[in-house]
Amino acid sequence: MRISTATLQFFRLGALVKSYAISTSKRPPSNIKNSLGTPRGLHEIAERIGAGQPPGMVFKARVPTGRHFNEVLEREPDNDNLITSRILWLRGLETGVNRGGEVDTHDRYVYIHGTNHDARIGEPLSSGCVLMRNLDIVELFEQVRAGDQVWITD
Repeated sequence: MRISTATLQFFRLGALVKSYAISTSKRPPSNIKNSLGTPRGLHEIAERIGAGQPPGMVFKARVPTGRHFNEVLEREPDNDNLITSRILWLRGLETGVNRGGEVDTHDRYVYIHGTNHDARIGEPLSSGCVLMRNLDIVELFEQVRAGDQVWITD
């Protein structure tokens, strides 16, 4: 995944399978707790959440709410940046870089997930997470497993 080009490249056995447009943090990349920056370095998918949910499903605390993001926005306009469709929860693999202490990606709740802003993918949008179009995250979710590695670079 490359922050500067807003792309996520999915590889299998060293060969590029597909490249996806993404959005990362509105702030500069950072691994530090409370920075709201997208963390860099080697990660793994710690958990896959949302299998079988319809695209656009809103999640709160990693639990499906039963509502599509259009329903939530109509009722609660303050919910501007929602977690939708699927969640790939990341865990850092580099102690002192993105694992442990003040730099722990998993403890920061950094995910790859869908968004209610499909049309704005490519722009810096998040508070540290990696955002994908809803149909793209559903597609990627079906091809990855817990333990698969994710490299995030500038």
